[in-house]
Amino acid sequence: MKIKSQKDFWSGLMFIAAGVGFAWGATYYSFGSSARPGPGYFPFGLGAILGLLGAFTLFESLTIETEDGEPVGAFAWKPLLTILASVALFGVLLPRLGMALTIPILVLVSSLAGDEFHWRGALINGVVLAIGSWAIFILGLKLVIPLWPPFLTA
Repeated sequence: MKIKSQKDFWSGLMFIAAGVGFAWGATYYSFGSSARPGPGYFPFGLGAILGLLGAFTLFESLTIETEDGEPVGAFAWKPLLTILASVALFGVLLPRLGMALTIPILVLVSSLAGDEFHWRGALINGVVLAIGSWAIFILGLKLVIPLWPPFLTA
């Protein structure tokens, strides 16, 4: 069997592995029923859907011919490490600076991962995401997340 698209092949395998992992992990929680789903119901369904999507992508990579075989290029280390660092920084800063300051910092640092960085766009995006997160998580869902740094609210 010949791989006709390397990108689709490897992404299909990745989707299948992630889907099976989530579905398997969800089996440790109670499922409940369709009328009253338990904590394992939703992750199991998403894992199964992700696994099916991966299977379709894998099947496509083995059956549909591409011009050059779509080889997988070099690994992009800078964007990967920048995004991972920004998420870790978010986790460290959230309890110390609050959501209003941490989300714009997350957006600014993660924007550095791309080739086109513009301060104005990143700042606007950060402010809009901070306001939206405040509205959804603090106002709407009533989650206890610090909005401002503790030294400003004390």
